[in-house]
Amino acid sequence: MDQLHILEKIKMIPVAYQQEVEDFIDFILQKKVKKKNEEKTQRKLGLLKGRMKMSDDFNAPLDDFIDYM
Repeated sequence: MDQLHILEKIKMIPVAYQQEVEDFIDFILQKKVKKKNEEKTQRKLGLLKGRMKMSDDFNAPLDDFIDYM
């Protein structure tokens, strides 16, 4: 689909709906920018290494669920 074809369709849209079309175009453009920014800001692995500690009994069943086991 070429731009001329799209412009012809836009010209046929009633005036009452033109604001909705503009809002949708803005939404698509923002979505593209947001996706592009997300690709640039990927997290680096290992940033929290040594800063968190997991308890030794992490995988042990919780006392709250003893009745269900």
